[in-house]
Amino acid sequence: MPSGTETMTAEESPVVQYCSDLIRLDTTVGRRSERSAAEYVAAHLAGAGLTPLLLEGAPGRTNVVARMAGREPDLPPLLLHCHLDVVPADPAPWTVHPFSGEVIGGHVWGRGAVDMKDMVAMTLDVVTTLAASGRKPRRDVVLAFVADEEDGGTHGAQWLVEHHPDLFADCETAIGEVGGFSVPSPQGSLYLLETAQKGAFTLELTAQGLAGHGSMLNDRNAVQVLSRTVAAIADHPFPLRLIDTTRTFLERIGEAFGIEEAAQHPEKALAALGMVGRIVGATLRHTATPVVIQAGSAPNVVPSRARAQIDCRAVPGFEDEFLAELRRLIPPEIIWNTVPRGSGHENAMDTALTAVVTDALLAEDPTAQVVPFCMSSATDARHFSRLGLTCYGFVPLRLPPGTDFAAMFHGVDERVSVDSLVFGSRVLDRFLSAF
Repeated sequence: MPSGTETMTAEESPVVQYCSDLIRLDTTVGRRSERSAAEYVAAHLAGAGLTPLLLEGAPGRTNVVARMAGREPDLPPLLLHCHLDVVPADPAPWTVHPFSGEVIGGHVWGRGAVDMKDMVAMTLDVVTTLAASGRKPRRDVVLAFVADEEDGGTHGAQWLVEHHPDLFADCETAIGEVGGFSVPSPQGSLYLLETAQKGAFTLELTAQGLAGHGSMLNDRNAVQVLSRTVAAIADHPFPLRLIDTTRTFLERIGEAFGIEEAAQHPEKALAALGMVGRIVGATLRHTATPVVIQAGSAPNVVPSRARAQIDCRAVPGFEDEFLAELRRLIPPEIIWNTVPRGSGHENAMDTALTAVVTDALLAEDPTAQVVPFCMSSATDARHFSRLGLTCYGFVPLRLPPGTDFAAMFHGVDERVSVDSLVFGSRVLDRFLSAF
């Protein structure tokens, strides 16, 4: 287990210092590079006896890849991937500065605390502890700390997959974000393991019309045509589509909260989960969310063209149905196309990996129950899955009661509890030692 946690306070644990240090290294995507965090990670990996590679998809957009030898080298290696970049944070509404990494009230505060410098810190803690104790994971572990996840992975996971696939060639399974966090229930702690992920693409719409003066009648106004189409898509009630992962999720939530036939009444199960229901609720059906509308530049001129972009997320296995429904909602006068942003996937729940995940959690939390769920957004798993890897979301965190975990992602006052970090390191250590 991570060294010294039995004799020191949680706040004195190295994992807390790692997390705080990483938050102070501003790696805001689009504004700062990941180089500083990559060098920090590489130095600690080298200190643990590993040989990290620093690989850049663009100047400063630095990825770190290293391989940790296991006790049974004949087993297929595990890929453990984390991203080093974070989304922007305006300091004005924050309680503490988002890049301070301060430890206040039993939490490490700052941008990236849960997305996902917490996992970077836990990984460094486990790697350095294993090295210090002379222990090894069961199998080889390929560690990838990547750039650019928050902006699509062009210089990070996608670039590594396209330019350095040999680094992952013998891997079969991967863990990364999002999953492993706890939800309280009357039957104990439910730990949501991501076993599926929706696919993502951008729907681009263009309306051509007749330019003219805003004061005149115009039955070929491109803005009107586009607006009606965008509204029709956004308001469309896409049908319920329960994949095996989601059906199992609802059944287990129903058992834990005493909800009969939860799969037939998913809204009851989601309500029982509170804020976490926001994460899972979007996976029950396809979603199409307008995100960009562009038209005109003057208050009295009707433009000849109007454009829109819609963020589309497809339930895995139902992509063709989703496209057919969108096609039906788009009138002939609209020109449209789709830009793929990652395929969805669904993995089996009852595997050797999930069994070890369960055992590792139970060793630290005797009330633990593992529940599969589908992720509504895309992660770097979309890139690594192109190599044939089976990708799961597992960042173990036992959350304090009342935590609005969904609000921590890209939100104001992002923070992670010190106890959660220490717990996560211990679970991750057990997992890597046994899997």
